[in-house]
Amino acid sequence: MLLVLFKKWLNLTGRETRASNEEVAPERLVELIQNGNDELRNELIRQYHPYLLKTTSRFFRRYIDPKRDDAYSVALAAFDEAITGFSAEGGRLFLGFAETVIKRRLIDYVRQENRHASTIPYSAFDTDTEETAGTINRIEVAQSMDAYRLERSADERKLEIAALSEELALYGVTFDDLVTSSPRHQDSRAVLLRMGRRLASEESMFRFLCDKKQLPIKELCQAEAVSRKTAERHRKYLIAVSLIAYGTYPFLQEYIGMDREGKGERS
Repeated sequence: MLLVLFKKWLNLTGRETRASNEEVAPERLVELIQNGNDELRNELIRQYHPYLLKTTSRFFRRYIDPKRDDAYSVALAAFDEAITGFSAEGGRLFLGFAETVIKRRLIDYVRQENRHASTIPYSAFDTDTEETAGTINRIEVAQSMDAYRLERSADERKLEIAALSEELALYGVTFDDLVTSSPRHQDSRAVLLRMGRRLASEESMFRFLCDKKQLPIKELCQAEAVSRKTAERHRKYLIAVSLIAYGTYPFLQEYIGMDREGKGERS
């Protein structure tokens, strides 16, 4: 949709249109938006919904429900603010700038919400960074975030489990199914966790899963050198692991060997 609007805005035809079929850099789109294309602005915000959701969830290290969580609205407004305030001078990338703005607005939000934050001034520890337009008090932010997470950690896990349950239902999988289909041996579990994470990291395979609601058995087994019988026997388990790995489930990702940032593998 963004590409369609981009072509429409520039009125590209022929050779220019063929050249524009490649992915349009967000910096170029933002430049057009700043010149008055509100339609393109709305579409850019809509298309980057997953980016906003993941950035906000990683900031709070919990699942963010965009329909019920005020933090998402804060991130959404910050992204719109970043579109207006971005400048490509010096080779700056828009998404990096947007992430900085989002995090600063979320920090402000946490400070306002955390009514039990320490009142002791730590101005001596204020620091400026190249990417920020003001000062971030790192100790105050850390204390606020720690208190905030302690108060909400139990509810956060419940929200993630509820969201995952809804997502699993689209594949005909329940948590009871996962109990019965989970591997019983540690070695087998390690192999299947690795397969599930691989499925989430390979865009073509994960897209097949989402579209067909089936595992890409052949490709997955070849990539991991695992028998087809093993993958089919643990189909529901693999689906669950891949959905957790791909989605915004920071707490649940710990249980499948990923760090709290949703990246890599924990030892």
